Amino acid sequence: MTRWLAVWLACCFMLVETHGQQQKVYPASAEHPTPAWFVDVASKAGLTVRNVNGSEENKKYIVEATGSGVAIIDYDRDGWPDIFLVNGRDLGAASVGSATNHLLHNNHDGSFTDVTVKAGLVSSGWGQGACVGDYDNDGFDDLYVTGYGKNRLFHNQGNGTFRDVSDQAGVAGTGKEWGTGCAFVDYDRDGRLDIAVANYVHFDLAKTPMPGQQAGCIWKGTPVMCGPRGLPSAPNLLFHNEGDGHFKDVSATSGIEKTAGHYCFSVTTIDFNEDGWPDIYMACDSTPSILYRNNKDGTFTDVAADVGAAFNEDGREQAGMGATAADYNGDGHVDLFKTNFSDDTSTLYKSNGDGTFTDETFPAGLGINSDALGWGAMFADVDNDGYPDLLVVNGHVYPEVDSAKLGATYREPRFLYWNLGNGKFRDESKSAGPGLTEPLSGRGLAVSDLWNDGRLEAVVNNLSDRPMLLVNEARNQNHWLGLRLIGTKSNRSAIGARVVVHGAKRSWVDEVRSGSSYNSSSDLRLHFGLGAETKLSKVLVRWPNGEQEEFAIDSVDRMLEITEGKGTARP
Repeated sequence: MTRWLAVWLACCFMLVETHGQQQKVYPASAEHPTPAWFVDVASKAGLTVRNVNGSEENKKYIVEATGSGVAIIDYDRDGWPDIFLVNGRDLGAASVGSATNHLLHNNHDGSFTDVTVKAGLVSSGWGQGACVGDYDNDGFDDLYVTGYGKNRLFHNQGNGTFRDVSDQAGVAGTGKEWGTGCAFVDYDRDGRLDIAVANYVHFDLAKTPMPGQQAGCIWKGTPVMCGPRGLPSAPNLLFHNEGDGHFKDVSATSGIEKTAGHYCFSVTTIDFNEDGWPDIYMACDSTPSILYRNNKDGTFTDVAADVGAAFNEDGREQAGMGATAADYNGDGHVDLFKTNFSDDTSTLYKSNGDGTFTDETFPAGLGINSDALGWGAMFADVDNDGYPDLLVVNGHVYPEVDSAKLGATYREPRFLYWNLGNGKFRDESKSAGPGLTEPLSGRGLAVSDLWNDGRLEAVVNNLSDRPMLLVNEARNQNHWLGLRLIGTKSNRSAIGARVVVHGAKRSWVDEVRSGSSYNSSSDLRLHFGLGAETKLSKVLVRWPNGEQEEFAIDSVDRMLEITEGKGTARP
């Protein structure tokens, strides 16, 4: 066989193995017990830029306290995920241009290089969140960035650079809404990615009262910044991709605007009723969560209260911040987890498999750590035992909690809830390494196998501080599989695809999603911890357009590409 023929066959084979997965950086050690020993290697890896969000210690306005997200994007398609850090700005006109978002290129050796200027991504403004998706199906993922002010769509030009096309694409917004979370989603299954945006409030610095000036500006008897209650809420947005580089605002006609009076943060796409059409979940602050059910005709209906995902088990609305989705108990149905304000617990919504949810927070062992204020959260199988664990970042919004001793701390540790595989979790936060215990004011969180070695890393954007890059140095003997899906008839990023991996003893399910966590976007590649499983019988993919294909898998412990149309069609 000639070399040319061998290369051609490899490219045409339905599963293409990604290079580089044997590279070992920050190697695991047997001296650290499973499941995890997280260390922060951000400084060593070159992640040294500071997040800017107003004053570091004196938060007079709510816009200074909500922080920014993180996005994982392989922008140059070299097979190694890169990091995009959203940034804010200082108060005052003189500060405009003093801070920018940052793109950090993966050097394949455990380090990153800041390529923001080279990539054309220098942009000042009060950035909030980011999401990733290939909206024009050219093979290169693009970036959408939300913020206080106008949102931005950065088109990946395929040569290592981006171009701001927000205005010409029609997705910048009016500048009056404060955009927070976002997600690319092909809600009408036409093969083109649309954009869902969560909005928080209509925020006007000149009209916002100072701490303590109104009833909504006092917490536990202490004057604090005002909001969100008392500030005018802003409706959420949905932009339809017209296929010509332009998007149409369908927020009103789709029914997205009908759920009014909410202060929304994160956006998580999930096919909660398993009908093959993507639905949209939003965690909202001080108001009930929203679950937009896709009606399959271009419209949505908020059914969160009807299906058990709007309130906690007591029927009480919570102050939601971030959210994440996964099949935590291995029953084949995707569940939801949401972080909330302090003096409350996070919420675990277990899918019942019939389009409804049950609050399993306390039965699952997660009704703890009520003093913490949670933000970014991701299901992530940190030890590859086959059951996704939970990583949560925390940090208070009121610096006054320290000086007035209000029962919490402004800077807080991160949490690791280890999945025991029986529907319950165990808090391993204090025994899983210094990367979790150092107190910081965390906000955005994204996870990725940054070096293609089967371990998931976590990137944290900390409010008015440096970021963290958490590496798990605990060794385990479990197996794994990484999958990158490529759409051909469906959207190129395969966002919305549902994947079921079948092993000899059990199966695993997940969906490709943009957005999620707290205003962040994790690796679009799927990561499956397999435990002791070394042989997989098949991978079943339901593509975003509804068609299903089966793929054979001949080995594990590697990163693979699956291309639509290269498998065996299934009804």
